[in-house]
Amino acid sequence: MTDQRAFTIVRRPGRAASAQDGVAELLAAYHLRTQAEKGEVVAGVGELPDRYRAEILDPGTAFADDVVLLALSGDTAVGCLVVTAPVEGRCEVKRLWVDPAFRGRGLAAGLVRAALAQAAESGVRAVRLSVWKWRTDAIALYERLGFTVTESWEERAQLVCMGRAV
Repeated sequence: MTDQRAFTIVRRPGRAASAQDGVAELLAAYHLRTQAEKGEVVAGVGELPDRYRAEILDPGTAFADDVVLLALSGDTAVGCLVVTAPVEGRCEVKRLWVDPAFRGRGLAAGLVRAALAQAAESGVRAVRLSVWKWRTDAIALYERLGFTVTESWEERAQLVCMGRAV
């Protein structure tokens, strides 16, 4: 196991996120993998649904009101997570992704903990997220970090909605 201290988690205001900081590449990997897992394999970013392609092409605009967390190995972004702007006393965690070559080193847990700290600093009472039911490792991670399954606010089949107090 690699020493977790070799990684740094940085916060970027969403509007400061750019393709140059590596977030676009991580988002592309996330969305392409998700499409494949849903059985909708696409050849590349250009074939993704418009809303996902927009996140990749211009993360600064897509997440302008949010906070983007990046896990860095040296100067290279190897993981990301988005914490949405607070709405009605809660925020949402989205787009958790760690480069497969860097998994198993605690980066996902570190990103979620940093998201919870960000949420606390923003004054929200609760954090929520949705995760595809086949991502059992992610669900187990969220449960270890205090999230529980909640009533769905999503109409998409196979999504598990979870939340926890801050």
